[in-house]
Amino acid sequence: MTDYSEEQRNELEALESIYPDSFTVLSEKPTTFTITVTSEAGENDETVQTTLKFTYREKYPDETPLYEIVSQENLDDNDVTDIIKLLEQQAEENLGMVMIFTLVSAVQEKLNEIVDQIKTRREEEKKQKEREAEEEEKQRFHGTPVTIENFLNWKAKFDAELLEIKRKKMKEEEQAGKNKLSGKQLFEMDHNLDTSDIQFLEEAGNNVEVDESLFQEMDDLELDDEEDDPDYNPVNLDSD
Repeated sequence: MTDYSEEQRNELEALESIYPDSFTVLSEKPTTFTITVTSEAGENDETVQTTLKFTYREKYPDETPLYEIVSQENLDDNDVTDIIKLLEQQAEENLGMVMIFTLVSAVQEKLNEIVDQIKTRREEEKKQKEREAEEEEKQRFHGTPVTIENFLNWKAKFDAELLEIKRKKMKEEEQAGKNKLSGKQLFEMDHNLDTSDIQFLEEAGNNVEVDESLFQEMDDLELDDEEDDPDYNPVNLDSD
C-alpha cells in the first residue's frame, strides 16, 4: 500500500532544498505551496517570470496535483495559456510519479523560449523598420516608377493646368486692353491739361525768373547779315 503522505513529505523537503529562495509553503492541510520561476536573462537583461501554486490531492502522485498561475511578469495572455497547457500535458505524462520538479523545469524552459522569442521579435521589428526607412529613402530620390498609365494621368493634369493659366493670362490682357486710354482720351478726360501752362504763368505773376546766362553768349554768335547773303533779293521780299 502506497504511503502518499510520506511521498509528499519527501518531495517537499527536496523542493525546499532545490528552490530555497523561491519556494514557499502556504498551508499543510491540504499541502499547498508556491514556486517562483524566472527565465534566464535575455537582451538588455530582460526576464519573464511566473509564480506557480501547487496543491497536493490526497492520493498524489497517483492523482495530478492542482496548479495555477498566481502572478506573472512580462507575459501576455497567450503565454499564460501556453504555460497552463504545458502543465496539464506534463502532469498527465508523469502520473504515478512525484512530478513537481518536472513541471517546474518544463515551465523554466518555456520561459527561456519566450525570452528568445521576444528577442527575435524585436530584431524582426528593427529590421522591418530599417527596410521601411530604406524604401522611403529610395522613393525620395527615385520617385514613383513611370508607367504609361501614370504618365498619361500626369500629362492630362498638366495640360489642364497649363490651359487654365493661358485663359487667365488672356483674360487679364483683355481686361488691361479695355482699361488702357489713349493720349487723346486722357486729354479729353482731364481739361486741366489745356490750361496748365496758362495757370502756371498766372500763379507766377511777375515773379517768373529767367536765367540770363542762357542769353549771354548770343553776341558771340556769327550771324550773317541779310545783305551779305548772295541770294538776298529785296525784290523778292516786296513781291511777297
